[in-house]
Amino acid sequence: MRLTKSTDIALRIVMRLAVAEEANPTTREVAEVMGVQYTHAAKVVAQLQHLGVVEARRGRGGGLTLTGTGRAASIGQLVRKLEGVGDVVDCEGDVPCPLAAACRLRRALRQAQEAFYASLDPLSVEDLVADPTGPVLLTLQLK
Repeated sequence: MRLTKSTDIALRIVMRLAVAEEANPTTREVAEVMGVQYTHAAKVVAQLQHLGVVEARRGRGGGLTLTGTGRAASIGQLVRKLEGVGDVVDCEGDVPCPLAAACRLRRALRQAQEAFYASLDPLSVEDLVADPTGPVLLTLQLK
């Protein structure tokens, strides 16, 4: 299973915000510290805001904060929401698979995908930023 780049960026942003000591870093600051293009980070932050994980305020005194919901969020549930509904393989694509009507692989891949998510379910954002990750995140500085 492979996560989309957007999900990867979202998880990194959430982790960074979980340990942010500075008051409300901006999207631009978080993008720079995490080595992500600003435009991509802005799209991801909008998605995280829509999910209620991040609060973004504009203007003076604005910036990003991780919500209480975001801090306690199950990583499995968050990844499910970020990745969206879909199978690991596209059996009905431009050229439908001739085995689609009687394929056992598709079911096995769905089960594997759910096992992947289920293994992430017990983890929270707080779990992800525990030692040694949290201290490393704190060493990341603006360039």
